[in-house]
Amino acid sequence: MIKHPIPPIYDENSEILILGSFPSVKSREEGFFYGHPQNRFWKVVSAVYGEDTPRTVPEKKVFLLRDHIALWDVIGSCDIEGSADSSIRNVSANDLRVILDHADIRQIYVNGQTAYKYYQKYSEKETGRSAICLPSTSPANAAWSIERLTIAWSCIKE
Repeated sequence: MIKHPIPPIYDENSEILILGSFPSVKSREEGFFYGHPQNRFWKVVSAVYGEDTPRTVPEKKVFLLRDHIALWDVIGSCDIEGSADSSIRNVSANDLRVILDHADIRQIYVNGQTAYKYYQKYSEKETGRSAICLPSTSPANAAWSIERLTIAWSCIKE
């Protein structure tokens, strides 16, 4: 069983919540979200906001808070082999009230189908809110170019 090692990023000004499924091995090593260099999350979200791609963890935190983005994952602990979403078992969900009770979140988005599946199964009933599923920024979602992802993800800024 692996416990989620990264605390949520948010403050009282956060307006949208983006949820992944569970951090990859690389993200767990780095101690921050979307740490694998092939994951396109930071490139896509910064393009949506017309900003330079943040590189360091402090730059990423500043970017998120400046643009009123809360970031966390649906899963709080699970059994997982490497970084493979398909191997996730024995899921325990994060308590999203940690964020929802302290920020006026207008919309919840999930990064990919796996996060969406686990959000629907474990979190939707608890929060009473549906989430919008966006195409995964994972390199495993190779059918989607950065350009296509950026267009699809542009709804987070509306």
